[in-house]
Amino acid sequence: MKSKIFSEAINNRNRLRICYQTTEFIIDPYFFSVDKNGKKVLYGKASNSSEVKKFEYKKIANIKILHQSKFCPIIPIIPLAN
Repeated sequence: MKSKIFSEAINNRNRLRICYQTTEFIIDPYFFSVDKNGKKVLYGKASNSSEVKKFEYKKIANIKILHQSKFCPIIPIIPLAN
């Protein structure tokens, strides 16, 4: 069921509200996969961060698609010069 929710959010570029461990996040979901240890994971950017983070499926709960909130993926290809 989680995979279907994540696929819909990724395809429609909708933000998600999730509870991860004991913290609530609003994330821009980019893709989901299986990591090198065989665990299902979701990669996304938390709204209060500028980096893409890995979220383990089994630690994600209370998923809500925020249909009114769309995002545009921001995945830097080259580092920004300061």
